Amino acid sequence: MIKENTYFEGNVKSLGYETKEGKSTVGIINPGEYKFGTAQKEIMHVIEGELLVLLPETENWVTVAAGDHFTVPSNASFSVKAETQTAYLCQYR
Repeated sequence: MIKENTYFEGNVKSLGYETKEGKSTVGIINPGEYKFGTAQKEIMHVIEGELLVLLPETENWVTVAAGDHFTVPSNASFSVKAETQTAYLCQYR
């Protein structure tokens, strides 16, 4: 089954699905700054576009471009900034 997710007044949208490896979402982030929380470990792949990312327990924003990814531990919060629409794949492991 495919689950539709909408966050931040429609500025972040994704489709959730599950495979034998686990749950994943694929979506789009509109320009802006957003703070997310996660219960599970997340591996977030930038498919198209670019994100500035502030990971837990860090002070510096890092750039994650298309083709790159970052990992967020379980039970943590992280922030992202997008200057253009950015596509992503998020794997929950």
